[in-house]
Amino acid sequence: MGRRRAPELYRAPFPLYALRVEPSTGLLITAGGGGAAKTGIKNGVHFLQLEQIGGALSASLLHSHDTVTRATMNLALAGNILAAGQDASCQLLQFKPQEHETSDKQDNAGSQEQGPRQRKGAGAAAETQEAGASIQGEGVELNVENLQSVQTDFGSDPLQKTVCFNHDNTLLATGGTDGFVRVWQVPSLEKVLEFKAHDGEIEDLTLGPDDKMVTAGWDFKACVWQRDQLVTGLRWDENLPPLPDTPYRYQACSESGTFLGLGTVTGSVAIYISFSLQRLYYLREAHGIVVTDVAFMPEQGRGRELLGAHEAALFSVAVDSRCQLHLLPIRRSVPVWLLLLLCAGLIILAILLLQTAFPGFL
Repeated sequence: MGRRRAPELYRAPFPLYALRVEPSTGLLITAGGGGAAKTGIKNGVHFLQLEQIGGALSASLLHSHDTVTRATMNLALAGNILAAGQDASCQLLQFKPQEHETSDKQDNAGSQEQGPRQRKGAGAAAETQEAGASIQGEGVELNVENLQSVQTDFGSDPLQKTVCFNHDNTLLATGGTDGFVRVWQVPSLEKVLEFKAHDGEIEDLTLGPDDKMVTAGWDFKACVWQRDQLVTGLRWDENLPPLPDTPYRYQACSESGTFLGLGTVTGSVAIYISFSLQRLYYLREAHGIVVTDVAFMPEQGRGRELLGAHEAALFSVAVDSRCQLHLLPIRRSVPVWLLLLLCAGLIILAILLLQTAFPGFL
């Protein structure tokens, strides 16, 4: 038997590094590219419309946003505002739906349009076929606009590694190769905080309420901060045996509240129960190359409808240009009312047996 494979939801014409799911519309956003090298590999952000067709989840390309010479390496989403890490900078994008016109007037305007939003002629169809998805010909289209951009990393080889919004989407935090955390106002991208958090690259960070922040770096440290003041820290190697010569680490992690999704540098994908770390799903070398990002289908908005008969859906992307779908079937469970009914029945049965064995027991 051949190796079990996950359904391939989408294939882009460039390596994929990041993805997010917009919960209210079920829009899947994925991005990547070949960078500034003149190899012919494109750079872009693709907006995919998710739909249930024939009981299966499918994706169609709704809009392709060209990022010219900059590959997008990380993403954060706040409503219809997208923060894209491109080289040493963060670019804010705003996307809005607009009705697709079908009149001759649109055809005339389309022939003069410049940039990534081109009229869907033979050339667009060929590009779409290469990408492995179809552009929706009718209905809703997207208009994507570049807002502000700011340099967020200043290391010797500058690169923004991670980005996230706070809980009310008024602040944006970034981290990169220079080990500094920088916090920016949204949407002006005016800097409000900057401090050295790690010796070396910052791999991930998240913003919490009350100006709290958690960061993880390549110095084996995870830190909790109150603004720029260290609250507590953890070293991963403190209580571990000596690290092997070939270190192993997870490349991407996503948490839905109930489940934890993981992608590894070897291309494997797994889903665990968050509180117990019981593994429910594992696909070895699903991509066969480093998994660069994973994201769960949100359980709010259109997410519940798109999940269908499944308890969870995890999307994964990798350098192999593929976006894969990992489905977790609904687990069979006994309702609470049935458990209570069975317990009551057992108690009654025990009393009857005792009354039979010991007359006058009651």
